[in-house]
Amino acid sequence: MSEQQRTALILDVLVREFGEPMARDPAAFRRKFRKMAASPFAFYRGSACLFYADMTGDYADDAYLDARTGRVWIHGDLHAENFGTYMNASGVLVFNVNDFDEAYVGPFTWDLRRFAASVALIGYAKALSDAGIGELVAAFTRAYHGELSAIAAGGDEAIGSITLDTATGVLRRVLQQARLSTRVDLLAAQTTIDQYERRFTMAEGVYEVDDAARKSVVAAFEAYLDTLPTGHDRPIAAQIKDVKLRKGVGIGSAGLPSYNLLLEGHTQALENDVLLYMKQAQVPAVARHVDDPRVAGYFRHQGHRTAESQRALQAHADPWCGHTLLDGVGQVVAEVSPYAADLDWSDVSEPDELAGVVSDLGRAVARMHAVADDESAHDLVDYSTEEAIVAAVGADPAGLVGHLVDFAHAYGVRARADHQLFVDLFRNNRLPGL
Repeated sequence: MSEQQRTALILDVLVREFGEPMARDPAAFRRKFRKMAASPFAFYRGSACLFYADMTGDYADDAYLDARTGRVWIHGDLHAENFGTYMNASGVLVFNVNDFDEAYVGPFTWDLRRFAASVALIGYAKALSDAGIGELVAAFTRAYHGELSAIAAGGDEAIGSITLDTATGVLRRVLQQARLSTRVDLLAAQTTIDQYERRFTMAEGVYEVDDAARKSVVAAFEAYLDTLPTGHDRPIAAQIKDVKLRKGVGIGSAGLPSYNLLLEGHTQALENDVLLYMKQAQVPAVARHVDDPRVAGYFRHQGHRTAESQRALQAHADPWCGHTLLDGVGQVVAEVSPYAADLDWSDVSEPDELAGVVSDLGRAVARMHAVADDESAHDLVDYSTEEAIVAAVGADPAGLVGHLVDFAHAYGVRARADHQLFVDLFRNNRLPGL
């Protein structure tokens, strides 16, 4: 494919994916695209739609896919920065995959390929050699396959988590940092006390809501409560103290409205109030490339898909995770957690340290793929995914390693070239409506 043809493809895919929201909020997409223009990795993060167009185009050949392994509950945007900490339903700090906005059911190798290419981009930015990048991808793949094989051999009891009791090195430091966070600090950063009651602080990107909007949000919240797991420790009378509108400014949330809700906590003390977000969910990029009516028909709306995917893929998920409809549009609802801390790759530079981190992430991805299958509470994938994947890899795990190493190198080159083509499109005003 020539450079001109590739540019035309990039333009076509971006317009097809973002054309409607771009027309609705061009300023938000100018911010999004400027962030994507900052680096090849930032572009890669924001262009999952292009990645999946390639997975069903130039990279459609995949020897590891069959009727089962092509239909696994996947994360959908598994790049190296979508990992971090959360407090699970049992009160344990866990380091795991996060951000399930793009989750769906599809080929398991799409998750692995997307992660492998992101490692190639990070490695290139750190001036690692091609051999060094290949070693990192190989370490991730071997850890993934080894963990999945152990789960297949041992059942659900083999599925562990990365916690303060099990983590070492970089990931233990991330968990320790998250442990230092407090709900009081989060509330102090986003709220203030006015007339002996807590309210949101007005800041950039935070907007007041009128009475009609607040009434709609409160009704949506009441419906959301019915989607929470049985036995959830609900706040006192589910009382909403304050509601504010926020407009998405991140790479993945451009133009999407989001409401922050301040709730009375489990007591009337002000230090245990709870912050939730109610965010409009969107069609995941991968869904446009998976033709399976049973999967599409399983979800009531995109908020339902997002919440159900998180519960399916994340053992002991956020107990506040749920869904609702707001003015007929699907919303995902979850806590703004004080215990969320992301892995900062700028703090990880030495090859041995990098290898340890990607190996841990490989094990985390294996656990994620193994959780959502016939032994879970969800019936969309009704067979053992770990057994299906291990069988597809067969007696030659080195073949999967080689496949992902080769893909990482090739797609890393493509993503870096695509980034430059995208920058030229954007700076020369060739993206319509911006």
